[in-house]
Amino acid sequence: MKKFTAIMLAFCCFSLATQLLAQNRDFGRGEVKVTIPESYDENRAAPLIVLLHGYTSSGANQDGYMGFSELADDYGFLLVAPDGTQEAGGNRSRFWNASEACCNFYASEVDDVAYIKGIIDSMKQDYNVDPARVYLIGHSNGGFMSYRMAYEHSDSIAAIASLAGASHAGNREAPSSPVHILQIHGTADATIAYQGGEIRENRYPGAMGSVTQWAAYNGCETQGEAREIRDLDASLPGHESGVMKFEIGCKAGGSSELWTISAGSHVPPLSDTFAEQVVEWLYAHPKAGIGSAD
Repeated sequence: MKKFTAIMLAFCCFSLATQLLAQNRDFGRGEVKVTIPESYDENRAAPLIVLLHGYTSSGANQDGYMGFSELADDYGFLLVAPDGTQEAGGNRSRFWNASEACCNFYASEVDDVAYIKGIIDSMKQDYNVDPARVYLIGHSNGGFMSYRMAYEHSDSIAAIASLAGASHAGNREAPSSPVHILQIHGTADATIAYQGGEIRENRYPGAMGSVTQWAAYNGCETQGEAREIRDLDASLPGHESGVMKFEIGCKAGGSSELWTISAGSHVPPLSDTFAEQVVEWLYAHPKAGIGSAD
């Protein structure tokens, strides 16, 4: 009987451990999948990545496209991929209330900044999150939202990576704290133009405009330097993407960088190493002055 009890106890512990690897959490708008790496140790701080989907998509679909949850075990990060709210009309598509241009088309008063900040705060409360490694990754509308979060909560976000998104239009004062910025954009993007444009008469800056804006915010020299080329798009031959870095003279914890996918589309077929390249870039850009990264 004692042996049977021990076996059952071990089985229950194993089942609990397995369940902890992928949990559903309610951050105030219904259940959201949270990915926990197998190596997670409550005594060791782990990076947190919040993945923000594009207009009409969902957190699950965005992760299916980009594949970041598949890397959580290898890199040891916590991952949350939430859903935006649904529109009041039309196709009731999911969206983030990110900027005047994108993509609150029905004048919703939803406060997505507070919602996403609440996710970050809740994860910090329930898990040992490294305060120096809180990151956002966004595609399209999610990229716009990532920029907004970086601007409004620069004190707690280390870096963002935006694929086919854009920063806000117009001149503003610099945020209170530097944030590392990575913009990834295809020159053939027909939805969010690489050179910038407008949606329903609301302008948004181009890829270069977004990164130079943040280079200035971060105190960097706004004359960038071309560096290595990368393979980001599986449909294009070779290493098709150029890299422009703005990292000279920056305030501690700030930089700006552009990866340009030559002839890349709005939803490019991602290379096998795309997600790894983004995660490794994020890991190389922790927050300065609010805790030490492991």
